[in-house]
Amino acid sequence: MVRLSDAALERLEEARDRAHRLSEELSDPATFGDARRAADLSREQVELASVAERFERYQSLLGQLAQAEDLLKDGADDDMQALAQQEIADIEPQVDEVVASLQDFLRPRDPNDQRDVILEIRGAEGGQEANLWAADLMRMYMKYAELKGWKTEVLNTSETDLGGIKEVIFEVHARGAYSRLKWEGGGHRVQRVPVTETQGRIHTSAATVSVLPKAEEVDVDIRDEDLRVDVYRAGGHGGQGVNTTDSAVRLTHLPTGLVVTCQDERSQLKNKARAMEVLRSRLFEMELRKQQEEVGSLRRGQVGSGERGSKIRTYNFRENRVTDHRFGLTLYSLDRILEGQLDPLLDAVAEADAAESD
Repeated sequence: MVRLSDAALERLEEARDRAHRLSEELSDPATFGDARRAADLSREQVELASVAERFERYQSLLGQLAQAEDLLKDGADDDMQALAQQEIADIEPQVDEVVASLQDFLRPRDPNDQRDVILEIRGAEGGQEANLWAADLMRMYMKYAELKGWKTEVLNTSETDLGGIKEVIFEVHARGAYSRLKWEGGGHRVQRVPVTETQGRIHTSAATVSVLPKAEEVDVDIRDEDLRVDVYRAGGHGGQGVNTTDSAVRLTHLPTGLVVTCQDERSQLKNKARAMEVLRSRLFEMELRKQQEEVGSLRRGQVGSGERGSKIRTYNFRENRVTDHRFGLTLYSLDRILEGQLDPLLDAVAEADAAESD
């Protein structure tokens, strides 16, 4: 029989206390003045309430086990000892089951798991088909967020005449979004007959996805002297002007050479604020990767070169197949995955990563 360590018990007690505090906070009508914060607190309370319930069951079972063991020690008659032994035999597997159900919560977590996410999707190798595939990936993640009840906000897009996307940057607002999407970063390869193909031949194209934990101002200090700000007239796909003012903003971070452009808003101030969000998150992610490399825990990169060979996943339309090459996972449910039903795939990736980490 497995017993929880003192450190695990301390974490569970903290979770139980936090669940109680959240219940009290959510019973206050003033909490719902901020709908987004209230939704985040509600999700956290539901998760922690489940953990607290299992923890209390663990404690109850240990109490029953202690009573049965005391009967054996007290020299009870044969019938009572037989009952005590049977009770111990019944309780011990239940304790193991509860402990196993708590392991996911107790496993060391990425401190950024609860952050919002900024996703960047770009067409890579494959020309127009790569841009069309990038648009399909954007819709897939948008549908997933919708199914989860998450809010999304497009920060910048660069579209093509055929309805494809050269680049899109959008934000997902939800507690725990990064924990679900963080392994989506990398090259996503597609094998299918493009709509532009007249002879029915299968083509292979690629798009890249980058997943950034959203950084707050306190996480990254960007000095004014390290920033070059350029403004220009925004343009739509095909070169058409979408407005007549210099509302588009390009930020260049001089020490790193990072460049971020935002033009979707008609307000220059809003575009600059959005560009700053993306730049801050890119710098934050660069620092995280540097720290991870220093301690040797960075196991796989995200975007890579963007070429067909630099892939984390292949989507084969003819076979209705999705294969994650990092973990050797294959699912024959591409149609459902493209409709946003990503949880089976994300669960499998998370389990494989947890097994690798143990």
